[in-house]
Amino acid sequence: MNREIVIINAKLFAPDTPEGFVADGFVEIGAGRITALGSMAHYVPPPSVEIIDAGGSLVMPGLVNGHNHAAMTLFRGMADDLPLMSWLEQHIFPAEARFVTPEMVYWCTRLAAAEMIMSGTTTVADAYFYEDEAARAFVETGMRAVAAHGIIDFPAPGVPDPAENVATVARFIERWQGTDLLTPAVFAHSPYTCSSRTLVRAKELARAHNVPFFIHLAETGAESGLLAGKWQGSPTAYLHSLDLLDEQTVCVHAVWLDKPDIELIAASGAAVVTCPQSNMKLAAGIAPVAELLAAGVRVGLGTDGCASNNDLDLFGEMDTCAKLHKVRALDPAAVKARDVLRMATGHGARLLGFADGVGLAVGLPADVILIDLDQPHLTPFYSVDNLVYAAGGADVRSVIINGRLVMSDRKILTFDVAEAMEMVAGMTAKVRKS
Repeated sequence: MNREIVIINAKLFAPDTPEGFVADGFVEIGAGRITALGSMAHYVPPPSVEIIDAGGSLVMPGLVNGHNHAAMTLFRGMADDLPLMSWLEQHIFPAEARFVTPEMVYWCTRLAAAEMIMSGTTTVADAYFYEDEAARAFVETGMRAVAAHGIIDFPAPGVPDPAENVATVARFIERWQGTDLLTPAVFAHSPYTCSSRTLVRAKELARAHNVPFFIHLAETGAESGLLAGKWQGSPTAYLHSLDLLDEQTVCVHAVWLDKPDIELIAASGAAVVTCPQSNMKLAAGIAPVAELLAAGVRVGLGTDGCASNNDLDLFGEMDTCAKLHKVRALDPAAVKARDVLRMATGHGARLLGFADGVGLAVGLPADVILIDLDQPHLTPFYSVDNLVYAAGGADVRSVIINGRLVMSDRKILTFDVAEAMEMVAGMTAKVRKS
């Protein structure tokens, strides 16, 4: 059982106030949830609790990475500066066929978890193969995760017979459903790598088990052409025609959307996760985030995997997202810092199926991070907008997930990070020789 924790002498994240924070506050945590918070004036901590003196650091909700392929840390920087389809077909798919094993997924996911925790991410939506091993790694590291097992219509790691793709994921869901901090889910790779029959069966599986359904959608302008023979029209309209869009569908990337596509997504209740740095690196395009938000679509923020980013720091992703959309619209207020902060915290958590979201309020899950503001690049600190435009993952001092202190003063407490780095380094040597 997690020990009760009290954080004192903190700035408390409050994005609905002008500055976005309240100075000199405390947070009490017990049984995995926030039990009290308020002003330090006349506050006396209860006895027999673990006290963390924030010393003026900012306490805020942990960040939510809405899309990642965690095990792809092995392929970080392996194939840079390439178009998406060349990158996938000539480099990533062949490398996955050769090097993705249960051991690789386990250790590379642990390495990704270290990177995410150390940069303030407390919840991640992962999507890959051998996802049992990813789920095991997340549980052991103490992260909150939505682990989505991949479905694709050709032989894949752990699923050599494509005819077994949906059944494999069904067994995965049954093994992990009900696990603390972990939600199993379905990841249908894309409309062009899955047949219409596979997509429908995958969505039926997600509905039957009441779990999220993830799919890469409209990532490139060429995707409609890749669907030739299946559908004449946009990829979004294709998903709509198959009845795949609903409140538990998460469309990842969603770059090439027109107004009717946005209207279809909004009317269905489906959500979108945008991955701006990955889309920029692969020159896939810029998602219409401002238009999606204006239409009432739930939008979250993701890093994508290390092979196409190449890091998992959501602070950098927030900065990129806000600035990119200002340039796209030639409007400095197109996507504001507070919009992006919400995408990376409460809104991101809710679109992944966590009804409570994350935040600083009594009764919410105690997924919180401490940001060290005593830094030259964060001085002065007029408002939390500066988190988006100046902060980085290295400014995260401590991390609490589900009431458990997972990182204290930059040291991860739940597992051996050096061991994960050493194991992945050994695998990297084999990739280099190939």
